[in-house]
Amino acid sequence: MRLESLLDLLSGCPGAGGAQPAAPGGKEAMVMEAGRTPGWAAGYAERLVEWIREQVARAGAAGTVVASSGGVDSAVTAGLCQRAFPGAALALFLPCHSDPQDGECARIVAEALGLEQKTIVLDGAYDALVSALGASAWSRLALGNLKVRLRTIVAYAHANQMNRLVVGTSNRSEITVGYFTKYGDGACDIAPLGRLVKREVRELARELGVPERVVERVPSAGLWPGQTDEGELGLTYAELDAYLRGEVVRPEVAARIESLRRASEHKRRPPAVPDF
Repeated sequence: MRLESLLDLLSGCPGAGGAQPAAPGGKEAMVMEAGRTPGWAAGYAERLVEWIREQVARAGAAGTVVASSGGVDSAVTAGLCQRAFPGAALALFLPCHSDPQDGECARIVAEALGLEQKTIVLDGAYDALVSALGASAWSRLALGNLKVRLRTIVAYAHANQMNRLVVGTSNRSEITVGYFTKYGDGACDIAPLGRLVKREVRELARELGVPERVVERVPSAGLWPGQTDEGELGLTYAELDAYLRGEVVRPEVAARIESLRRASEHKRRPPAVPDF
């Protein structure tokens, strides 16, 4: 599907066009900068559920696959898919030398939302790949991204076998600053949270019945012990969300966000090809 740059769709920033995962938009898109009216989450959840159904039907697919991490974004995404396709919405929990709390949080989300969850431990596959690559001394970022891409391989293998779409879990805040792994968690067929900043994802989570422990959990990609989203980004989600909603932030915060956006532009574009 040919769409405008995903960043253009989400925030109006300049960028080249290209093939991107579908995100809710067009004439039906809500205007983010104007904020949400009280009680918006219930109606928006219903619209997202219908949108997911439409996207799956358009692709000729039979359901969805979501990589569940034990975090709020994947919980909301899996919950929406469960409402859209009860009985055909698979949540894959794919630990790879992961914090045990990830598994506990994924479990309570599955129980609370009635998800079909399958757990596949990737420790051995990851270790074998690192050994084959001779990558034991690689940077922790490169090795962390290897974990994420390995999970994506597993998600797409299931989707391929089951004739389903892989549903991404990235939100607008993450997409804008490139806080996702290229061809890892950024690889998906549709991105239903693509117009929601982090705090709106949390509001939607409460509407869907995601356990509060998961809603308020410190965001982390779990790439290495002690890693957190905000620590890597160098700013808080509150600051990032405020900037994206047109609120006043400190100049150094705005500069940091714009620097991250520019540096990650390649993640939101298709591969470059010669124009001759």
